[in-house]
Amino acid sequence: MVYHNLKALIKGIRACKTVADERALIQQESAAIRASFREEDSFARHNNIAKLLYIHMLGSPAHFGQIECLKLVASPRFSDKRLGYLGIMLLLDENQEVLTLVTNSLKNDMNHSNMYAVGLALCTFANIASEEMSRDLANEIEKLLGSSNTYIRKKAALCALRVIKKVPDLTDHFTTKAKNLLTDRNHGVLLSAITLVTEMVQTEPAVLEEFRNAVPLLVRNLKSLVTTGYSPEHDVSGITDPFLQVKILRLLRLLGKGDARASDTMNDILAQVATNTDSSKNVGNSILYETVLCVLEIEADSGLRVMAINILGKFLSNKDNNIRYVALNTLNKVVSIDTNAVQRHRNIILDCLRDGDISIRRRALELSYALINEQNVRILIRELLAFLEVADDEFKLGLTTQICLAAERFAPNKRWHIDTVLRVLRLAGNFVREEILSAFIRLVAHTPELQAYTASKLYTALKSDISQESLTLAAAWVLGEYSEIVLEGGLVDEEQPKPITDKEILDLLLSILDSPYANYLSRQYVLASITKISSRPTTSANQQDRIAEILAQYTSTPELELQQRSVEFASLFNLGQLREGVLERMPPPELKATVMGVVSENKPVGSSSGGDLLGNDEIASPVPNGQSNGNQDLLADIFGSSGSTSTPGPSTGATSPPQKSQQSTIDDILGLFGNTPSTTAATTATPPAGFMAASSPPPPSMASNPLSAFSIPSSQSPAPAPPAPVPVAAPTPPAAPRLTSYTAYEKNSLKITLTPQTSAAKPGVVMILARFQVSGGTPATGLTFQAAVPKSQQLQMLPMSNPDVGPGSVETQQMRVIAPVGSAVRLRLRISYTIDGQSVQDQVDFSGFPPGLTGGA
Repeated sequence: MVYHNLKALIKGIRACKTVADERALIQQESAAIRASFREEDSFARHNNIAKLLYIHMLGSPAHFGQIECLKLVASPRFSDKRLGYLGIMLLLDENQEVLTLVTNSLKNDMNHSNMYAVGLALCTFANIASEEMSRDLANEIEKLLGSSNTYIRKKAALCALRVIKKVPDLTDHFTTKAKNLLTDRNHGVLLSAITLVTEMVQTEPAVLEEFRNAVPLLVRNLKSLVTTGYSPEHDVSGITDPFLQVKILRLLRLLGKGDARASDTMNDILAQVATNTDSSKNVGNSILYETVLCVLEIEADSGLRVMAINILGKFLSNKDNNIRYVALNTLNKVVSIDTNAVQRHRNIILDCLRDGDISIRRRALELSYALINEQNVRILIRELLAFLEVADDEFKLGLTTQICLAAERFAPNKRWHIDTVLRVLRLAGNFVREEILSAFIRLVAHTPELQAYTASKLYTALKSDISQESLTLAAAWVLGEYSEIVLEGGLVDEEQPKPITDKEILDLLLSILDSPYANYLSRQYVLASITKISSRPTTSANQQDRIAEILAQYTSTPELELQQRSVEFASLFNLGQLREGVLERMPPPELKATVMGVVSENKPVGSSSGGDLLGNDEIASPVPNGQSNGNQDLLADIFGSSGSTSTPGPSTGATSPPQKSQQSTIDDILGLFGNTPSTTAATTATPPAGFMAASSPPPPSMASNPLSAFSIPSSQSPAPAPPAPVPVAAPTPPAAPRLTSYTAYEKNSLKITLTPQTSAAKPGVVMILARFQVSGGTPATGLTFQAAVPKSQQLQMLPMSNPDVGPGSVETQQMRVIAPVGSAVRLRLRISYTIDGQSVQDQVDFSGFPPGLTGGA
């Protein structure tokens, strides 16, 4: 059945009972329309295009009607033109080749005697104009901007906006006409003109200076809108043309930014708008919000800024969630500019923490962090701790971090600081970052007068709640280090100390091992803690024997890490007095501020991280090729060398030891990778089996473990020479892994191979040796080798041994990649060199390393 007009087609489609029926009807009608197009029936074309556009709106293909739309546009009848232009706007976009055929029709209709035909052409241009069409018709648009007809001027201004967006170079083309349009009395033309000028000043900074002279004119226009009485033509909820007011304010913001003279001109009118606009309706709030943004962006005086912030404070009391969210978002941006003005609204900001809308709670939380200072730290931290008790889990990680950072920065005294962190550990110990726990341990180590108090509080807290991981780790560390203080002085209470025995402390720590909340990390901490306790003079012989039994039990545990620790710790019991020296109290680590960068990393305690709890953060930053400062320290860190010494600078007058040559350094690296250099390697003494020497590196988990304070100190206090050790069964060390090279690049006779090496002591750290060789007889000169890793990883590079690779020689470059444990190491390599007189630049992505290279498998 063929439908003769659009109304009949709509009825037919609505009568379909299933989707299949509707699809079949549309296919049938589309076929009939195609047949009609082939017959070139000009009278039926109008109806066919109308039906085809309806079919297009339903989502069915209608592209075959594009040319027919062009034919309708060429018709002298206005109804045909209107439908043809509508079809062009719906069926074409700026990327269609057919669009080039439309340009001539648009140019003709822009010069049409009927203003509505001109309007159709302008509407179509504003919707679909491409860059090429914009260049072709820019002169026509400019001419129409000077039309005496307000209807045409308004539409031409929007077309000029399209031209500027597509071809920014033509901005100067419309500057003069745009200035004239700003004097237009017609609201529609003025609205379009301001929209055009706003785009122009954002696109071209030179134009911005020209339009700064128009500020007095814009101020007059805005003043007339504010002071005009009721105007039924432009009234919206009792406010005259709020759309035009918002556009003017937005343009004033751009023109006043960074210009004191222009800002001074608009200060009075902004104050008038801020005080006279009705805030009871949403229309008024939109104008007030734009006024606030304008005041905060321009060079306004301080009184006006305070007024703007007070308006945002009023917004916080609004019932509309959108308005409250906008106010909080804006206050977050201005709190650094005028903190005191925002502080006046602190109470209502804190009330927003209890809002039902999660986005408002999040913004209020961010703003609360920014408001904390030395004067209000107690009040705000108390409120944030109260919020922490009821907060969703997604907030807790950021909350604990910010509370502890604020306490570290603004704490009135160390007692309050410790109490605050302890409360955080009790409330949300499963959501505390390693860096925060590290800072807490540093604080306790540097506050001997509060060590008994802290240990007592941690003992009491852990006894009441063993489920909080960070609380467990902190208690294990502190009780392990300072158990004798608690045993000698008792549990510090508010009134009087309460006696406690070594058995009670040990019972609490051992209960962690069998707890359902325990993980491999907390068990490691407990084993280290009880080993420390066993060496204290306040620990009885019975409890020492008990600790030895526990360690003996774990020497056969299937968890390799715990087994290794237990074997090493158990072997210490055979060393007599040496054990006390090895397990003595750790010296206080370096006291430093917690790195603020941790705020953006969602890593609670227990997750993989390159940081050390005591602050020895291992941060790899790229070293430019050719920069050799600190290479010795880097190699010592990479390969575990014992003592990198710093070289005094010239100003100290000290004589620097002779530096090793760069090639010698590379030979050392090659020797480590199995390619023995010409020099003879020194023999390293191996400690006796059965115990860990005081100068040897800690076991793998201790090196990367946040609780490295439990590792055996190196040269902290000299101990007497050990007697001949009794052999104790220890894990057999694995054989040295065979190093495999992977080809990363092989072109133009240049071959680059990458050899990775990992260490169990540093999971997530991969050493990579790049080798450069040429296979032909021509050298590759000026070789530059650059590498990049994903954002989740870090890269550090040593200089290349020689940028000129000769035939038969092998040049090298060392890299270190720090990646999350278990992740794949991926590299983007950029290589540039000259060979056979030709410069070559190349880039490759390399991901050929085997999985599990970073550990965690």
